Amino acid sequence: MRRVLGLLAAALLVAAIVGPAAAAATPVTASGLAADIDGPGSGVDRSATTPAIAADPPTQVRPANATTQVRPANTTTQIRPVDPAQTAETCNATSNDAIGYWEGVCHDSELDVDPSDGLSDEELTRLVHRGMARVEYVRNRSFNRTVPVETMTREEYTTMISGNDSASGNDSASGNGSATGNRSEFNRWNDQVWKALFIVGEDGSSEEAIQGTLSGSVAGFYSPAQDRIVIVVPEGETLRISEATLVHELTHAMQDQYHNLSRPRYVGATQDSDLAIDGIVEGEAAYVENRYRERCETGEWECLPAPNDGGGGSSSGPANWGVYLTVFQPYSDGPAYVAEIVEEEGWSGVDERMEHPPNATAETIHREPRRPANITFTDTARNGWTTYPDQGVNGSDTAGEASMFTMFWYQNRQYGADTFDWRATLTDTSHPESVYNYDHPSTAGWAGDRLFPYRNDEGATERNGYVWVTEWRTALDAAQFHATYRQVLAAHDAVHREDGTRYVADGGFSGAYAIERNGTRVTIVHAPDSDAVFDLRPAIDPVQPIDGGATVTPLSPTIPDDGTPTAEPATSEEETDPTAEETPGFGIAAALAALAALTATALLARRRRG
Repeated sequence: MRRVLGLLAAALLVAAIVGPAAAAATPVTASGLAADIDGPGSGVDRSATTPAIAADPPTQVRPANATTQVRPANTTTQIRPVDPAQTAETCNATSNDAIGYWEGVCHDSELDVDPSDGLSDEELTRLVHRGMARVEYVRNRSFNRTVPVETMTREEYTTMISGNDSASGNDSASGNGSATGNRSEFNRWNDQVWKALFIVGEDGSSEEAIQGTLSGSVAGFYSPAQDRIVIVVPEGETLRISEATLVHELTHAMQDQYHNLSRPRYVGATQDSDLAIDGIVEGEAAYVENRYRERCETGEWECLPAPNDGGGGSSSGPANWGVYLTVFQPYSDGPAYVAEIVEEEGWSGVDERMEHPPNATAETIHREPRRPANITFTDTARNGWTTYPDQGVNGSDTAGEASMFTMFWYQNRQYGADTFDWRATLTDTSHPESVYNYDHPSTAGWAGDRLFPYRNDEGATERNGYVWVTEWRTALDAAQFHATYRQVLAAHDAVHREDGTRYVADGGFSGAYAIERNGTRVTIVHAPDSDAVFDLRPAIDPVQPIDGGATVTPLSPTIPDDGTPTAEPATSEEETDPTAEETPGFGIAAALAALAALTATALLARRRRG
């Protein structure tokens, strides 16, 4: 039976989206249920002062902070030898060297704690010590030092992430930002990334959508820079915390003690690599949390009842479900990814992945090695159109499979696009540790992508656009993505013009679109009008003949007016495939080489130039 990470708000962990250098947090939904995603209509805070791994989502945004003090790698940390784990019969240790024991508390100890009237400082301390013993017991290794735990209100947390984001300037995670920062330039660049994903339109702000989603979702976080856990609690109430959230964040603390989460390797240069890295970091913490929950459910461990306040999050759900689902992917697929590693290689395999994290969400979604294609790009824009060379990786971002899946999911849920039934992702998971299913034929063949936002400030008003080059494993995969993407445009009443472009007249995603499919590559160009599209990419050829070969149609059910999926596949335009041959093996994308140069952690907004 499918496992749902506890079904409690404080149980689901997601990387923070806005804020420099941080590490892990815990996300919550409106009701605390993993499946609490209503129908249509609706980075972990790596912050400067509190670089933290926000456990509540919504990946994507961890801008580096020029003033953040990043600790050097823990190369001198003394790791104690592993002692036998303490069982119910043998948990009589007197030293913290024993696994499953910390400061006089065993992993199976029953605490005389009554959480109904809140926790005293003494009770919280004992609960933390038992949590540390339990993490040790599951992970089969010792902590090296005690982990401080503090609390803050949700209002304080919201102020913190907003203030840090504004005050820091948010340097680029690649380390090439100025000390003063150019927040507006990054936001303009990042807005085009989220517009390309059809999640935040021109009439919205990616920064506000990300911050709004995060501020009401985080239940707690661990700060590697400050070696502390912070639990977010409701304003004016006595201290009640989720023991599951505590275990999750203590796992991050243990990761930091052994691997130093402040190291550059834990910051992705792109949106996709950031989410992928979080797949192993958050995946391990969620996997340990799941083992904790199992022992609570079987009665092996006495556990405190979870607070019924949902972590203090918003009762109306995330500000933007598309942002939420994007950033939640590491928390959903990460535990399954780690579970298979533990089963096949043991904990040593997890340690190896922590030292060499995955760099594409395709790897954590499919739980197999994926090497992104090396996509080269030559800027041919004219008439005042320029890229943002100081943002991202030489001006580009990589959306990746998880974000592209969310694009189609969100468009079906929010606008009724005939992509695939958004409800299916809530139930049709491929692994008992997964919460949602991010695997769909329209994006499963992803092999790489580079998204270049453009700007044009000549004339009376500023104009924006982008060129998005996507690579697919086979020509059939490319055709499937192409066909599904056209369903998104159709949902916005796009008019197909004689020059091959498709024009959306109004709304947050208005403007002209040109789509070219050539073998395993699909290139998308967007600008305010058709002339600008051809200025951005003069050689784009959106007028393509009907190919010979197999017909490709969208693979999902149509959602009729009553919201009930039909059994018949939806079709719009016939799409054919010139060849179904597998493309040769891909080399590692040159853009990923910038990973080694990063200087701080940050998820979706992590690449903001200072």
